[in-house]
Formats: sequence, structure tokens, C-alpha cells
Amino acid sequence: MTADHEKPVGELSLRTVAMPADTNPSGDIFGGWVLSQMDIAGGVVAHQRAKGRVATVAVDSMVFHQPVKVGDVVCCYADLRKIGRSSMTIHIQTWIIREAGGLRVKVTEGDFTYVAIGPDGKSRPVDAA
Repeated sequence: MTADHEKPVGELSLRTVAMPADTNPSGDIFGGWVLSQMDIAGGVVAHQRAKGRVATVAVDSMVFHQPVKVGDVVCCYADLRKIGRSSMTIHIQTWIIREAGGLRVKVTEGDFTYVAIGPDGKSRPVDAA
């Protein structure tokens, strides 16, 4: 069940539980923690597509829709939107499953850009493994 009947877009790339150590002074989960989980999720998809090392080079947009609470199951969905010569743009949605009742809510979304990295530490074509 979702709050507004919208469904996640992309593949489930990461699932974790928000813990008390990740809270901000207001008691909600710190936005930077959520952002880092999204970056990890996008990095997994980018690494698979590039068949090797990638680096995050930009967070092109980021929107926080709702707060994340301690105990929420945080689910990051990654949708590969664009592939360039050496870069990939991945749209990442973060949904949570609330402990009470299993309500699924979209809490954040953003566009992340990753670049494929070669053994020399420089960019390489995405399709060169």
C-alpha cells in the first residue's frame, strides 16, 4: 500500500533500516545519511552497467518530500536514465516502509551522475570493461 498510489520507479538497489545513530537534532533521520544511501544505491547500478569502478561526479537535483523516522525501512530504487561516453545519469527514488501498518511513502528523489573510471584513475568509456 502506498500513500498516493504511486509506485517506485527503477530497480530496488538498496534496502536498510534507519537507526537512532542517524538522527538529526530534531529526531528525524539526517538528510545527509539518506543522501549517502541514495549514492550507494546509484553506485551499485552504475558499477554493474560500467562493469567496473565508477565515481559520483554530481548530484544534479535532490528533493526531500517527507522525513524519515527511526525504524523506517529505507528502500532506494535506481533508474538508469542516460548513458554518455563515460557518464551515466541515474534517477534515484527513496521510499520508506513505515513500521506501523506497512505504509510505503516516497521520501526523496534525485538525479545522480556517475563516471566510469579506468585503472589509471581517469574516465573511460562506459562500454569498455
